[in-house]
Amino acid sequence: MKYAYKVVDVFTQTSFAGNPVAVVLDAQGLDTQAMQAIASWTNLSETTFVLPPRAEGADYRLRIFTPRSELPFAGHPTLGSAHAILEAGRATPRDGRLVQECGVGLVALRVEGSGAERHLYFSLPPATQQALSAADTEELEAILGVSVDRAAAPLRVDVGPVWVVARVVDVAQLLALTPDFGRAKIFEQRLGVTGISVFANHAHTLADIEVRSFAASQGVNEDPVCGSGNGSVAVFRHTHGLLPPGLVRYNATQGHCVGRAGRLVVSVGPDGAVQVGGQCVTTVEGRLAG
Repeated sequence: MKYAYKVVDVFTQTSFAGNPVAVVLDAQGLDTQAMQAIASWTNLSETTFVLPPRAEGADYRLRIFTPRSELPFAGHPTLGSAHAILEAGRATPRDGRLVQECGVGLVALRVEGSGAERHLYFSLPPATQQALSAADTEELEAILGVSVDRAAAPLRVDVGPVWVVARVVDVAQLLALTPDFGRAKIFEQRLGVTGISVFANHAHTLADIEVRSFAASQGVNEDPVCGSGNGSVAVFRHTHGLLPPGLVRYNATQGHCVGRAGRLVVSVGPDGAVQVGGQCVTTVEGRLAG
C-alpha cells in the first residue's frame, strides 16, 4: 500500500531551512510498529501520522514519533502537519481555527492567511514545572560545559514533551556550546525528560532570544527549531518574571548551529498561557510505499 507523504519545513518560509517534519497522510493502515519503523527510517526529529479523529470537536488525529519513541505532543510537528493537511485539502479551518487530537488531548491551532503567507499557531498544553535540585543543576552545567543562571533556577517543564530549561549569560556562549551528549542521554533518562532547552537574550533587535534544544535520549542530539522547547522557554520566562506584565509577544531564533535557521513568534498571556507560531513550506511531496 502507498501513503501520501510530505516533508514540511517549519518556522521558515524558505525551503531547506527551519525544522523538517515528515507527514504521512491517511495513515489508517499503519500500526504502531510500522509507524516507529518509518520514523526511524526518515531519521528526522519527528515524523507524524494523520488519522481520522476520535474525539468530538477534533478535525484530525495525529500520532508523533521521534526516531526512538512516540510523543504525546510536539510543537513543530503540530504546525507542519496542519500545513500539510490544509495544503492537501484534508481539513478546513472553522473561524480561523483547527483542532488537533493527539496524546495530550485536544490542541487548538490558529490559522492566519493562506498559501505562502499562511501563519500557524498552536496553543501550548498546560505546563507543570519543578525546580531542578542543586545536584542536577551541577550535572546540567557539566553536560553543557558552562554555568547557567542560578538566579532564574533551571526548571523541569512538562508540556507533553518534558524539557529541562535553563538560561546562559549571552548568545555567544549559547552558540558555542558543545554538550556531552553521552552524559546528556543518561541525565535525560534518569530525570524522565525529553531533552534540554537552553536560551540567552539577544543584544540586538533581530529577536528577543536565541534558543538551542538537545534531545540525545530521543536520538536527536540537536533539534533544529523546537516548538515545544520554545514554548517551555516561554513558561520558564513567565514563571521567573523575565517578561513584562500583560500580554507579551516576542520573536525567537533557533537553528543557526545546524545550518537550519528558523524564526518563531511566541505570545504569553497574563495568565501564562502560551502560543507558538510561524510559517511553513513543503519541500517534498510524493507517496510512501508501506
